[in-house]
Amino acid sequence: MSPEPTATPMRRLAFASIAGTSLEYYDFAVYNTLAALVFGRLFFPSFDPLTGTLFSFATFAVGYLSRPLGGALFGHLGDRRGRRFVLVSTLLLMGITTLLIGLLPTYAQIGVWAPMLLVALRFLQGVALGGEWAGAVLLPLEHGSDRQRGRNASFAQTGASIGTLLAAGAIALVSLWLTPAQLLAWGWRLPLLASAVLVIFGLWLRLGVTESPVFRELQRTATAARAPLGEVVRLHWRGLLIAGGARVGPDVLYSLVAVFSLTYLTTVIGVSRTFAVGALSLGAACNAVLILVAGVLSDRFGRRQVYLAGAAFALLLVSQFFPMLESESKPVIVATIVAGLAIHAFMYGPQAAFIAEQFPARVRFAGASVAYTFAGVFAGGIAPMMFAALYRTYATPVLIAVYTAVALLITIGALLLASRRAEG
Repeated sequence: MSPEPTATPMRRLAFASIAGTSLEYYDFAVYNTLAALVFGRLFFPSFDPLTGTLFSFATFAVGYLSRPLGGALFGHLGDRRGRRFVLVSTLLLMGITTLLIGLLPTYAQIGVWAPMLLVALRFLQGVALGGEWAGAVLLPLEHGSDRQRGRNASFAQTGASIGTLLAAGAIALVSLWLTPAQLLAWGWRLPLLASAVLVIFGLWLRLGVTESPVFRELQRTATAARAPLGEVVRLHWRGLLIAGGARVGPDVLYSLVAVFSLTYLTTVIGVSRTFAVGALSLGAACNAVLILVAGVLSDRFGRRQVYLAGAAFALLLVSQFFPMLESESKPVIVATIVAGLAIHAFMYGPQAAFIAEQFPARVRFAGASVAYTFAGVFAGGIAPMMFAALYRTYATPVLIAVYTAVALLITIGALLLASRRAEG
């Protein structure tokens, strides 16, 4: 009989969760920022600037559309092969895919093959990220105390914001060091290729952690689900709907503040790209700190209470978001971006534990993955494209604010329908 694996210290689990998720969201955020700034001209140059941006956001949506495939595939593997196996697999897939995007020829070099390959690689990015999230959440959550689930699960959420911050910093550096012509010619590749460093570090951390004790117990007692996806759909459909609905509002709000506002500020308001990315960087730093704070608060006051407070404040912000950006006052613009990402943190911090608690341990990976990824398609996945299309059609941001408010109301409804009892 083999000896029981030595428990991994929570500090290493936290860093493994944060580092890997930081890489995956760094890669995703670099792509998102480049889609807003240069991909329209590099890969869709035959269209006017706003239409080119719309098409580049369509490739952004492909990364969300493929997430459910990753969620389903790796969700099954996570409940059958283990959380650690999935975490290593998704990290490698995301890292290799991002490096290939960084080496991709543009439309001027290979014509229509350039956007086609971009879409294919973006699809694989989405598959990797779709499988990554639940594993990064469950490994520290299932190693730790039930009384600290909010904190432990929020490590992965913090990694998402750190990745966004690193991406914004990388874009800011190349924007400062290079001329616009150099950035368009080759500088956009540098942040993508730099992700190799994070891949190596993340692999070192994740290969050094043990499997979660919850999954080991399922294996020992032969109670692991044979067909976790089918079991989730048949027996836990209510949890799927509640967990998915809880994700809609935060995702759409994030797409508004961290993705679309970058395009709006640079193309409509007329502020510099460097200033817009700098404001986003400051907001991402606040977001990273407050996600962990919100996770800790959710352990003390309850997941739903913290989540609902964040959603309520988000509704207030959305009603004034565009008027504050249009003030053209730089301090007001920075405060608006920071406030948006700070409020987002109070929904995103408790979100991971909230979603995981909607499912029992034997199908927790599959349930959390499917709920998270499918909701993402209808929330953050199409939101930037919808924002761009609405503004292009009606030339006003009012409908964009309404769209975001409706998404937040969906989340509030899901939270109110959720059971107060967490699954064991």
